[in-house]
Amino acid sequence: MTDDNARLRTNRLTLRPPTAGDVQAVYEIHHDPSACAHNPSDALTTPDEAARLLDRWLGHWHASGFGYWVVRRHDDPTVLGFCGIKSVHLDDHPALNLFYRFAPAAWGQGIASEAAHAVVAWAREHLPDLPVIARVRPANTASQHVATKAGLTRTEHLDRNGEDGPDLFFTTTWPH
Repeated sequence: MTDDNARLRTNRLTLRPPTAGDVQAVYEIHHDPSACAHNPSDALTTPDEAARLLDRWLGHWHASGFGYWVVRRHDDPTVLGFCGIKSVHLDDHPALNLFYRFAPAAWGQGIASEAAHAVVAWAREHLPDLPVIARVRPANTASQHVATKAGLTRTEHLDRNGEDGPDLFFTTTWPH
């Protein structure tokens, strides 16, 4: 699945680390009200906000050697969205938070599920001691399906209120 430690490849997709040149794609996707409908606090209003967000992503890559990947089809430069993991702590346990956000034009094609599955497989291979978690809004059934297709299962005892409302938790494993 990986052609090196930083790039992932699936049947249809290439996932690569972001670069400074991705700022416009970050802005366009995070500025789209549909893309952020379930997480309105993630919506961006200016290109400067996109640049700051991308700087945080690049900083995580620099510090950790992994982060959010840019997702596109093979041999097509169009950015479909972003999918990856970042280091977090949940209930004093280290974990990897699975993130995925795609342009609405990419929805309904299994792209998010394919990318998320690749990222979770990468995490299990390279960081096997860390559980992967996904926080999903109750009304976002499409995102719930992505999490389960990526290999995560509902972990109800972790559910709680998040920044934009209730969070349902999905995990690969969870320490007891």
